[in-house]
Amino acid sequence: MVKEFEIHQKVRIIGIPDYVKTAEPMPILRPPNVIKLGEEGIILDRRPGGYWGVRCEKGAFLIDSQYLEAVDSPSLNSSEEE
Repeated sequence: MVKEFEIHQKVRIIGIPDYVKTAEPMPILRPPNVIKLGEEGIILDRRPGGYWGVRCEKGAFLIDSQYLEAVDSPSLNSSEEE
């Protein structure tokens, strides 16, 4: 089953693939150490085959949905409710 995300949604890397493909017009394969387990990124777009374009710290990559999970961001105004 393919996970669904929304564009600009924050996601977390929950697994490291054998290689990582860049999200460029001419993608290139990079070693898996360009992303870190637990690293957070932003969804840029949806790609065929269950892949998502994700902006990470070291660039934009195509990552299979099985290696991603949504990040529940806490409310920024929660401390102002007192």
